[in-house]
Amino acid sequence: MVAGHVTEHFIRDRRRMVDRLRAEGIEDLAVLHAFDVVPRHLFVPPELHHQAYELSPLPIGSGQTISSPVIHAISLELARLEGHERVLEVGTGSGFQTALLAALGVEVYSVERIAKLAARAEEVLKRLGVEAHLRVGDGTAGWPEAAPFDAIIVGAAAVHVPGALLAQLAQQGRLVVPVGDRDQALYRILRVGNEFRRDRIIGARFVPLIQQDGEPEKR
Repeated sequence: MVAGHVTEHFIRDRRRMVDRLRAEGIEDLAVLHAFDVVPRHLFVPPELHHQAYELSPLPIGSGQTISSPVIHAISLELARLEGHERVLEVGTGSGFQTALLAALGVEVYSVERIAKLAARAEEVLKRLGVEAHLRVGDGTAGWPEAAPFDAIIVGAAAVHVPGALLAQLAQQGRLVVPVGDRDQALYRILRVGNEFRRDRIIGARFVPLIQQDGEPEKR
């Protein structure tokens, strides 16, 4: 997927990043391998290439950021992916996590509200040969015609969890979503029947999710 886009310098940086992710507690070997093969520097502005493999978020334009690799890795671990699932990503952003999901072998559906970001992400993903279903629109509405999803990963903080996303979870499906306004935390929500079991994982800081559904979270 990435041959021809990698220099020896970036390969060394990426291997160091993977070692740091291990040190941060990331254990899923498939997730670590995805970080080892996806060139993060191509998903950030050229002037930030030298920072691409640090464990830090970076600006990508339009007031948005690419999350820290640690947050991406934790989110992917929480999704418990085995490589055959259908996954919805809310917030394509730079397209980096989209590429990580594709490297994990899942079928990716990704929605981005900001057309400029979506176009840039699509261009990079095509250059890398990444196959994903992409759409510009309101991610809080999900992707109803492609539901149900085995996992949904949200890349922005919701004041409340959108009801549409809960409804589009398959049985035993996992929703990974940051929740909160000023005091945010990353949650995993597991669907069991018509119940949604919610676990707080870690404090976090995300850009806010623009919400329009107004539907209260189901319990």
